[in-house]
Amino acid sequence: MAMNVKKGDTVVVLSGKDKGKQGKVQSTIPAESKVVVEGVNLVTCHTKPRRQGEEGGIVRREAALYASKVQVVCPKCGKGMIRKESKKKKGSFFWSCSGYPACTGLCFDKGGKPDFSTFKTK
Repeated sequence: MAMNVKKGDTVVVLSGKDKGKQGKVQSTIPAESKVVVEGVNLVTCHTKPRRQGEEGGIVRREAALYASKVQVVCPKCGKGMIRKESKKKKGSFFWSCSGYPACTGLCFDKGGKPDFSTFKTK
């Protein structure tokens, strides 16, 4: 399954215990369609000391979550962006802000991902 996010993108979480939180994608796992987002989906790991002199303890770290639970953020208003098909040119796609009509931000599609170098407002 193709993922709409890549490393470094700012995303918003759509569902779960961290719904509404924003963060940067630290890494992606395309084989499992998962992403690791900075500051989101924190889990507690109990670590055991592996070497002499090393301390064990309780560590909090980010766990992976499904890519379908996150959405790329609009640079203008901070809401999620949605991939849509053009009505004029069938088979042509673009990304539009989910805050429309309050926010009219859009950008072109580049291989199934938003191309923010082409971002503009109407």
